[in-house]
Amino acid sequence: MPHLEGGSLVVGGHELLASAPPNVALRSAAIAAAPGAAFLGATAPAPSSRHVFSLGTLARFKIWWMIPTMGEDAAGVQAETQMLLLEARNGAGAAGGGGGGGRRETGRVRQRRGKRCDPEVQTLEAVDAVFINSGDNPFKLMKESIKILSKIKGTFSHIEDKEIPANLDWFGWCTWDAFYKAVNPAGIERGLKSLCEGGAPPKFLIIDDGWQDTINEFKEEDEALVEQTVFAERLVDVMENDKFRGETCKNLEDHVKKIKENYGVKYVYIWHALHGYWGGVVTTSDAMKKYNPRLVYPVQSPGNVANLRDIAMDSLQKFGVAIIDPAKIYEFYNDQHSYLSSVGVDGVKVDVQNVMETIGMGFGGRVALTQKYQQALEESIARNFKGNNLICCMSHNTENIFSALKSAVARASEDFMPREPKMQTLHIATVAFNSLLLGEIFIPDWDMFHSKHDSAEFHGATRALSGGGVYVSDKPGVHDFSILKKLVLPDGLILRAKYAGRPTRDCLFNDPVMDGKSLLKIWNLNKFSGVIGVFNCQGAGNWTWPVKENAPVLTTVRITGDLSPSDVDLLEEIAGDEWNGETAVFAFNSFSLARLQKHQNLEVSLSTMTCEIYTISPIKVFGGLVQFAPLGLINMYNSGGALEDLTSADDSSATTVQIKCRGPGRFGAYSATRPDICRVDEHEVEFNHREDDGFLAFDLPHGSSQNNLRNIEILYRAS
Repeated sequence: MPHLEGGSLVVGGHELLASAPPNVALRSAAIAAAPGAAFLGATAPAPSSRHVFSLGTLARFKIWWMIPTMGEDAAGVQAETQMLLLEARNGAGAAGGGGGGGRRETGRVRQRRGKRCDPEVQTLEAVDAVFINSGDNPFKLMKESIKILSKIKGTFSHIEDKEIPANLDWFGWCTWDAFYKAVNPAGIERGLKSLCEGGAPPKFLIIDDGWQDTINEFKEEDEALVEQTVFAERLVDVMENDKFRGETCKNLEDHVKKIKENYGVKYVYIWHALHGYWGGVVTTSDAMKKYNPRLVYPVQSPGNVANLRDIAMDSLQKFGVAIIDPAKIYEFYNDQHSYLSSVGVDGVKVDVQNVMETIGMGFGGRVALTQKYQQALEESIARNFKGNNLICCMSHNTENIFSALKSAVARASEDFMPREPKMQTLHIATVAFNSLLLGEIFIPDWDMFHSKHDSAEFHGATRALSGGGVYVSDKPGVHDFSILKKLVLPDGLILRAKYAGRPTRDCLFNDPVMDGKSLLKIWNLNKFSGVIGVFNCQGAGNWTWPVKENAPVLTTVRITGDLSPSDVDLLEEIAGDEWNGETAVFAFNSFSLARLQKHQNLEVSLSTMTCEIYTISPIKVFGGLVQFAPLGLINMYNSGGALEDLTSADDSSATTVQIKCRGPGRFGAYSATRPDICRVDEHEVEFNHREDDGFLAFDLPHGSSQNNLRNIEILYRAS
């Protein structure tokens, strides 16, 4: 049980905070399933709208996004930290560092903070400022903590209690990097056509920024201001702009209908900002007057400006944001979404959400304002779109995260930036660590990437094991199909893993970007196997984002580490009660297969911005003698994601392993002995079997079976 003792917060015998002031108090969360959970809070001598409480001595880096940071002491805890994971090692007094064993404690800020709030909202205390829980398994601890908080607070839900959008299982294309704001119907058709013709058909499309009817009200006053006012443009109407009304297509409805019919697109999402557009709405517009818009000027807190400044936020502070009256915000969303739904749009990507935390003045504070907007957004999504089709973006502040009752998908990091080579490793490490928290509330969206890019394989491999959607932003005709076909089946399906991809336990307290010695390992599970991606993210220089011009150039560093089947934290979940700990470990790039006990290690050596993906398949014994472990489609990054069923049948004459696997492609498995017959959809096929390592492989042909599932039978005759 955590307790305050002489001004120190003690958990599991370890001091986590020292010199806590007398006004700090600890109260139990009163949860039977987690008796060690508690809230840390404080009381002030006088009411105020902004309190900065000292809780003792011991990150968001931009207002829009979180970024991880590592350290050995309290000095490494940054301003605006929203989740803190500490490791107290046995026999060590200080928290921090890496290594196995020991107890992990996580403290996560969940404050209804007065700062950036409304001066009229006065309070004496922040009783539930910090939630504290402890345990031996960091992943179970995070899951347990979020579930506890969701029940106590009732303002948000755990991801297991949400409807998951179906588009996540299909390959997608986003128009942003392909066109930026110059997106147009003809360009969209060219992009869809080139991807379909190359064998990677996008079934999911995001029409990003550039389709709306907006205006820059400052542009004509002073041309010198144009660059500064890009983020101050405002929305005129909920309907599409002139680019989507002309000879190429009559209107947005005509365009959506055409691309669905001609290119087989199943889901069309469309982009908009939480408050209409970056700068809000045009207050004098005939279409917007009924929503009682009001021009407000964002105010950033000292905590925010202590971190990295952002050009978009600075622009909005200067020119203001015209926001919808909170009493009218549901009407605004419903009008926009009902129109989009009526023209065939299936969902929306809603951006610029964090700006709400800077404009709470006069609206009852930032928490109350955010919750009104979030509730209205989710109600409108539920009413107008099927399947909870919503992507939240720029939404990493606590108010948004902990107001997400229904929202199931959220972008997990800063944008993929194709023209900044030093940011590719940072992007991947950031998303993996952010997913520790975000992955318990949302399906983390790792953002788009380019299939034809120096970092394409690096990004593609991470998307394959992310547990989220997979989509690119290639320009029409500029694709690398050798990369895409490792991610996408010919029918457009992707092989999505079960959970949010997160760093393995032994990576949690290492710095995979700056320490010059650590590899980043990301783990996930499929139905019948685990998967671990190993990435060398060293060489970028630092965690500052964007990387400064005078920062060290991207250098190549070769790092050697190790990998173990035990790095897949929940492997027992799919291995079965009779599993003896033996696994087949298949390396995607080297095409090697090894048989390892759960706690054995395999050496891995990688250069900067290179990776290897390992499928970890528990070896099972069928018919008392057949030792077998399916690997799946070995030509795909996440090979085990293709496996849908695994059973066996045996009698006195033979044992038959029966598998349902998606295809087409090259099927692989570990088989200790050579089978007698392999069949696919009742047709006998040729197969290869390597006696030295037990590698079994054969082809799954193209077919027209339901859901592209192939019925595989591997027969072993009794000797």
